[in-house]
Amino acid sequence: MVWIPGGEFSMGCDDPRGKPFGGRDAMPDARPVRRVSVGGFWMDRTEVTNDQYAAFVAATGYVTVAETPPTAADFPDAPPENLVAGSIVFTPPSHPVPLDNHYVWWAYVPGADCRHPTGPGSSIEGLGDYPVVQIAWADAVAYATWAGKRLPTEAEWEFAARGGLSGAMYPWGDEFIVAGASMANTWQGRFPTENTADDGFATLAPVAAFPPNPYGLHDVSGNVWEWCSDWYRPDTYRRDASRGGVVRDPRGPHASHDPQEPGQAKRVLRGGSYLCTEQYCSRYIVGTRGKGEASSGANHIGFRCVRSRD
Repeated sequence: MVWIPGGEFSMGCDDPRGKPFGGRDAMPDARPVRRVSVGGFWMDRTEVTNDQYAAFVAATGYVTVAETPPTAADFPDAPPENLVAGSIVFTPPSHPVPLDNHYVWWAYVPGADCRHPTGPGSSIEGLGDYPVVQIAWADAVAYATWAGKRLPTEAEWEFAARGGLSGAMYPWGDEFIVAGASMANTWQGRFPTENTADDGFATLAPVAAFPPNPYGLHDVSGNVWEWCSDWYRPDTYRRDASRGGVVRDPRGPHASHDPQEPGQAKRVLRGGSYLCTEQYCSRYIVGTRGKGEASSGANHIGFRCVRSRD
């Protein structure tokens, strides 16, 4: 872990449209940008790896959400043959598609879990230093508790990811490409059909394959999304700003509400993933926000932990 000193910063993101690699999303849920302060804390230098998560499972016998068959009580309208353990897997179509329906490139795959990230035929053998994926929010909390840590708040995560570079678009500065080199594992080429892997990786990268930010944190942009402790609401920042003054150690709202999918309880995700691109999802920008249904994982969702000073 590395020590994050804490302090006051401007949290959020101005409309990135029109800026190089800024994408097409106005990111309204990341505004208004407001002043926030956080206390000091320790943070994992990298995303939690397959080896680290395997050690937790071996020590505790923990069974992840993806390995647990859904129940008829939770999904009363589902036919029994569909109540099988599995998870969500990125499945690129064979031809260009409109980008207004993300279900085109995601599929529920029976047997997909943290040991078989894309389904029964896949494996993490030899990938011990890659980030663990197919982790639901509860799976991340369980690991963090076992390790004597916790998930970061959204404010802690952004403060740490910025690395002291106040107002910068990225954890390393304002230029997406630096001296011709990629600084994060993201998507190049035509999304979602062709990743040219100009950054060296067509899918996941091992942790710390890219340079750290000024605080020594790797992959706080790209590679895998990272769970935060906060519930997601698109109006969280507006509610905080309405109280006036500096927001101190915010812990997020008391419950989730996403008007786009009001029946799903969502937690905040941060940092983007290897699937992020200016064509569709430019949430490698450090002040932007993501969201995920809390009881679901995917093969681009992982996490890292923090530990309080005391």
